[in-house]
Amino acid sequence: MFVKSTLAAVVVLASLAGTAAAPAKAEAAKPAPVVVGQPLAQAHAHNDYEHERPLFDALEHGFTSVEADVWLVDGELLVAHDLEDVQPGVTLESLYLDPLQDLVRSQPGHGVYPHWDGSLQLLIDIKSEGEATYAAIEQELAEHRDIMSRYTNGTAKTGPVTAVISGNRPLATMQAQEKRFSFYDGRSADLTTGKAAALMPLVSDNWTKLFTWQGVGPMPEAERTKLTAYVAEAHANGYRVRFWATPDQPGAARDAIWTELADASVDHINTDDLPALQQFLTARAA
Repeated sequence: MFVKSTLAAVVVLASLAGTAAAPAKAEAAKPAPVVVGQPLAQAHAHNDYEHERPLFDALEHGFTSVEADVWLVDGELLVAHDLEDVQPGVTLESLYLDPLQDLVRSQPGHGVYPHWDGSLQLLIDIKSEGEATYAAIEQELAEHRDIMSRYTNGTAKTGPVTAVISGNRPLATMQAQEKRFSFYDGRSADLTTGKAAALMPLVSDNWTKLFTWQGVGPMPEAERTKLTAYVAEAHANGYRVRFWATPDQPGAARDAIWTELADASVDHINTDDLPALQQFLTARAA
């Protein structure tokens, strides 16, 4: 099922432009309405903000997890991979939080996708100093509380969007909070620490740190067994699993890696190639 959201398209257009245009010019430049695709549970858009239309390209391809790198600069949460690439107005709020709020309000069933009971994962990778950046993120998430998952006094309540903090994560601060609108992205070493899923719903790590296989030839049986056990342990504790630094160039190696990840029930498959992963996951579901 597909649905159009003109309002969301206008919001993302304004955010990318960085300035408000005159009404006549805005009307002339308005892109085609955004078409939201069928949600794909395992599709994660790595560095989503680098696509032509951040967030909306991912949604058109059915992605249910998107990643944004943020820098706190002069009180603004600017989105870019490197500090020298930040631009005024290109913010977490303008690219993600405002468009998502408008989209959820406009959709049947008030989810990111129409009549979808899942929660879009917004993975926020803190690139600047952790404590101050996290505090600014929490403040902005609170301003969009009607769409956000939240933690209150030991209980997590799922909303249409779930913010997970990666990068420079202030663990002690997050653990001490009785209320927050974001969650912690763990690492492989956290699998056996007993952290509650209400704090750490996701465990991410560098594929090359844990596995040597890069998709060439059959996956070594010992590594397949290790992957299966890793995912099973995470799931038994209520954690989802993601790996970064998996091969992402088109070809047989990437297809082999994706097949093993999907077969092992890895929750989020990392890619910059949105159409290819959509095609791969859709074909598997057929």
